[in-house]
Amino acid sequence: MKLDIDILLWINGHHTEWLDTFMWLMSSPRTWLPLYVLLIGLVAYKFRSWKMALLIIAGFIVAVGLSDFVCSGILKPLVCRLRPTHEPALDPLHLVKGYTGGRYGFCSSHAANTMAVGLLFSLLYKNKYATLGLMIWVALNCYSRMYLGAHYPSDIIVGLLVGSLWAVLVWWGLIRLLHVGGEVAPQGGS
Repeated sequence: MKLDIDILLWINGHHTEWLDTFMWLMSSPRTWLPLYVLLIGLVAYKFRSWKMALLIIAGFIVAVGLSDFVCSGILKPLVCRLRPTHEPALDPLHLVKGYTGGRYGFCSSHAANTMAVGLLFSLLYKNKYATLGLMIWVALNCYSRMYLGAHYPSDIIVGLLVGSLWAVLVWWGLIRLLHVGGEVAPQGGS
């Protein structure tokens, strides 16, 4: 727990005005709407079949929905670990725009949800540049949650594990449902 606090305070303590703005934007789900539209477009383009693309998009919804439910619906109320922003002992914590988030922070839904999207897309799309870009997005999103004081590093790590689990399970289900040679088969090449 001390290492968790030390890492959090180090990250949160290295703040500047421009980083406050950048990390606030990185953490906002609305900032990522264009990325989600792009990913949906790439899925539709690669798989060329609207039926298959809709099934895959439904897979994303299931992976993110279950990741979010496990974090927010099960683990946060079960563990009841205060977010750093609600922890009185962390008084020197820098708050950006007065943001404190919900009462409990274990584990990070942001980390779980972004990992579910990033890993599931990477497993389906199989492009190293897209995978690298998405993993950078996941890392920045996770870092922003610690920078804002919303999560301890262990909250982030468990969130990443939850998101990874659901991404792999949904991917496994999709390849079983739409399989051709052990992979989800795109329509019309690409």
